Amino acid sequence: MAALGAWLAPWRERWQALAPRERRLVALAVTLVALAAAWSLLVAPAWRTVRAAPAEIDRLDRQLQDMQRLAAETRELRRTPPLPPAQAEAALRAATERLGERARITLAGDRATVTFTGVDGAQLRDWLAEVRVGARARPLEAQLVRTGSGFNGTVALALAGAGGGG
Repeated sequence: MAALGAWLAPWRERWQALAPRERRLVALAVTLVALAAAWSLLVAPAWRTVRAAPAEIDRLDRQLQDMQRLAAETRELRRTPPLPPAQAEAALRAATERLGERARITLAGDRATVTFTGVDGAQLRDWLAEVRVGARARPLEAQLVRTGSGFNGTVALALAGAGGGG
């Protein structure tokens, strides 16, 4: 405490030496600096958090809904009975044949590889949905490139009915 008093003594003397008008100006300047510091250190960060909270809550709600939708879809897929391998293969071939010359299928055991040439995004999406539900196949790997005429590349699938799981 004595050290603080010794440190403040010169400041007190200097304060006393100031004219009343100068004291008011210094007090006003110190108050403004203290308010600016309080705002920038205490209020502004909290204010930014409060302003950003609704958007963050909406984003997290959408993410939660997506996760709940995926969990429900997973539960539904687990409840579906397995397909016999021949039926899974037939469903995969039928879905692929609907794309015509733009898709070729190669089967090897419990794996299928489909090569696409110029398939548009909607057709590819619909094909994937049909294969997933109809053949109960799940994509393992995809190497697709978007070109001016659509998507080119391959998709490797595991056939659920052939032991690949669902």
